[in-house]
Order: sequence, then C-alpha cells, then structure tokens
Amino acid sequence: MPNPKPTFSLFFLLSLSSILTVRSATFPADIAALRAFKSAVKPASIPATSCLATWNFSADPCAVPRITHFTCGVTCSGDRVVQLTLDSQGYAGKLTPLISKLTQLINLDIGDNSFYGAIPSSISSLPNLKNLILRVNSFSGPLPPSIASLKSLQTLDLSRNSLSGSLPNLNSLAGLTRLDLSYNKLTGSLPKLPPNMNELALKANSLSGPLTQSSFDGLTRLMVVELSENSFTGTVEPWLFLLPSLQQVDLAKNAFTGVAVSKPAAAPANPNTELVAVDLSYNKIEGLLPVNFAEYSMLRSLALSYNKFRGPIPWQYSKKGSSSLQRLYLDGNYLNGSPPSGFFSGEGPISGSLGDNCLQSCPVSSELCLKSQKPVSICQQAYGGKPRS
Repeated sequence: MPNPKPTFSLFFLLSLSSILTVRSATFPADIAALRAFKSAVKPASIPATSCLATWNFSADPCAVPRITHFTCGVTCSGDRVVQLTLDSQGYAGKLTPLISKLTQLINLDIGDNSFYGAIPSSISSLPNLKNLILRVNSFSGPLPPSIASLKSLQTLDLSRNSLSGSLPNLNSLAGLTRLDLSYNKLTGSLPKLPPNMNELALKANSLSGPLTQSSFDGLTRLMVVELSENSFTGTVEPWLFLLPSLQQVDLAKNAFTGVAVSKPAAAPANPNTELVAVDLSYNKIEGLLPVNFAEYSMLRSLALSYNKFRGPIPWQYSKKGSSSLQRLYLDGNYLNGSPPSGFFSGEGPISGSLGDNCLQSCPVSSELCLKSQKPVSICQQAYGGKPRS
C-alpha cells in the first residue's frame, strides 16, 4: 500500500511556498514609485557598486533574503516600503513626483548626492513621513508650502542646496524637532516657528528683518538657534536669551545694531536657564557690553567680536567659580580702560581675545592680549565721534 506521507509533505511545502510568496510581494504602487524614482536618476551617475545599481525589478523589492537585488536603499515592513535611504554616490537626477505613492514611507534620505530641480509638492502626500533629509544636493526653487501638511514630520534637513524664496509657515508641524535649511538662498523674514523644535538652523541664507518674539512664541524646548550669516537687523531682545531650554545662540555675521540682556529669574522661578554659548560677532552692535551676560550661570563661551562696543569691560565677566566664562572674544571693538585683573589671576585662565580695541595695560604675556590694540589715533577719533566705518 503506498505511503501517503510524501504526498502530505509535498502539499505542505507547496502551501508554505505559496504563503511566503504572497507575503513577499511588494504593494504594486510602491513598485511603480521605486521604478519611477530610479528612472529619474541619470544612468551614468549610478556606479556599478552602488545601492541603486542593485535595484533590478526582475526581483521583488521587499522579498527576502536580498542576495543580489535590492541589497540596500530600501527597507520594507511586510509588503510596504517604509524607508528609502540612498548611499552617497553622486546620483544625479530629479526627485520624481511619484515618490508620493510610497504612502507608508517613514524615512526619506537621499542626502549627499547631486539631485537637482524642484522638490515636488506631491511630497505632502506622505502622511507617515518622519524624516525628510535632502541635504547636500542641488535642489532649487521655493520650499513647497505643502510640506506643512507632513503632520508626522520630526526632522527636516534641506541644508546645502540652492533653495530660494521665503520660508513657508511651518507652524502646523507640531512634531518637528529639527529644522535645518542652512546654506541655501532663502529670503524674507522668519515666520512663526513650529512649537516643539529643539534645533533651528538657518545659517548662510539671505534672511532679513528683526527677530520677533511672535516667531519664537511657545518654543519652550528650543536648545539651538543657528542664524549666522544672514541679514537680520534691529536689536536682539532679552526674551531670546530667556527661552527656558536654550543652550546655544549663533547670530554672528548679521546686521544687528543692538543687544539687550535681562537677568534670568532666580531659581526656583527659572531653574532651567541653560544658556552655554552666545556668538554675536561681526554685527554692527553699538553701546556698552551687556553686563547681565555674567548672570547666566551656565554661560561658558561669549563672542562679541567685531562690533562697535565702547566703554570698559565689566568686571563681572572675570568672576571666578562654577559660573565663570571659559572663552571670551571681545576683539575688534572700541573698548577702553584696563581689562579686569581677574582675567589674569586665579585658577582656570580664560581663553579668547581682547585685541584690536582701545584697552590700556593688557598684559602681552596673556593669550587674551596677543593681538595688538588699535592705534591711538583711531581710538581718539572713536571717542570724539562715531567709530570709523
């Protein structure tokens, strides 16, 4: 009598194979989107050893194991593509609008390549997108206002492209914690910013106008503000330094003409004053040095170089102890009098520069005084009228 066991085993294996095949079949719209993505990249920019070279559509993109096809660049969850992360190979081409068909996409990272053209507005059709990283490419044109529809977005890094136009209102992006649009060609003023950001980086654009409190209203988690190398004007007001989580502020190389600093509230009313570093160098700020910077107990680095500050250096800048400054750059102003003796005595000498001022008795034995002072004639002119421009 024939043994039925082999028949059962064969049936079982065929059934299992069928199940596995169904589970590995990528959602058709995702396949179409991946095809369109690769088709928009110039073939000559795809090295034979790159991720994109393994995208052979004779195989299923989500099938495992991936031995020869789709070995990198695509991550799936079941039959859906959830991550598209390319290696840095200099891929050149446009970002296809059909990227919007990858509706389960969580991470899109094609940074450090040579993509160009406009960022498609259809990218707003990715409701689950958390990280959009297009940094170090050649994207141009405006930032699509439709990006404000990406409600799940946490990181937006479009730095080092050629984006132009004004910043759209991104206040609706409640989940956004990191925004980096540095090294572009953006213009206009700052709109109201998303409420839960930790890091704001807009360095090296052409943004202008004053910094308004309404733009930063409610940003209780903001730790880093990087706005250097723009064209911001007006006075940097006290509210900025009093943002409760703020640690680093870089406003260097703008056109600010004033700075006002208030004392932080004493603990426990304001226990979260965490300001560590401030850079206001290379502006056009006039007046006396703000003495209240010395009241920020965590402040370790203060750079006010190459402005138009006058008068003496506050002795409070030299106080020793757990709240003392470690780096102080005041060179390139019109400061006069003698620098506080506390700079040159005690433990933990301060580093930085006091040169190119109108100071007297700055000991050349100190690193702070290595750079020479201004000629007497320039200092006399500065205190007889306006500083020489």
